[in-house]
Amino acid sequence: MAVQERDPNQVVIERAKDFWTRYNRPLTIVAVLIIVVGGGWLGYTKFYKEPREKKASDAIFRAEEYFRNSMISQNQDSLLNLALNGANGAPGFLKVLKDYSGTDAGNLAKYYAGVCFLRLGDFNNAVKYLQDFSTDAKQIQMMAYGCLGDAYSELNKNDDAVTYYKKAAETFDKDEANAAEYLFRAGLKLELMGKTKDAVEVYKQVKEKFPQSPRATQVDKYIYRLSVEPNDFSSK
Repeated sequence: MAVQERDPNQVVIERAKDFWTRYNRPLTIVAVLIIVVGGGWLGYTKFYKEPREKKASDAIFRAEEYFRNSMISQNQDSLLNLALNGANGAPGFLKVLKDYSGTDAGNLAKYYAGVCFLRLGDFNNAVKYLQDFSTDAKQIQMMAYGCLGDAYSELNKNDDAVTYYKKAAETFDKDEANAAEYLFRAGLKLELMGKTKDAVEVYKQVKEKFPQSPRATQVDKYIYRLSVEPNDFSSK
């Protein structure tokens, strides 16, 4: 008696039914979790994160205005303090970075606060806030590292100053003028520390890496001065 072949489509259907019977519960749970997690993230982004970013951006506006005005005003210290602490109901950078932690504006407020403290001569606080700041915007990160170098230099933490001046130069070398300036400051600091050979190497890097920068035309005299061997006719 011949064996009747089964319909391939029927076999597929039966296997699918069997699979679903055995795994429908875990599959349903996974599907629900995907919906819940995806919907939760969408809700978090749309109804919490984005509105909070907008509030933070609005909150920092007046402080940024004080900061910009301080660059061109004779009342620099007064405006920097207003930028830090706020005025007339408008928050300063310190309040923004505290109230809107985790937002872009809250992060940027750390940079502004660090620069304000640097310009006010409060170098420890400058280091505190600049160290806590990071961004993917390389030009701003370069400036933050450069300001850290300045703050450490003022605190006589010379090794740290050199480290951050070099990091500033490496972070955004497309800005030749500023990158060369920070690398030059690293060389100058090394020279003042008595590390002559290291200073010469850094000065040479200024010429090699940033030949079009203003500093590149100035470092030859530094290199020459440090390269001349002292002799009996050298000035004491």
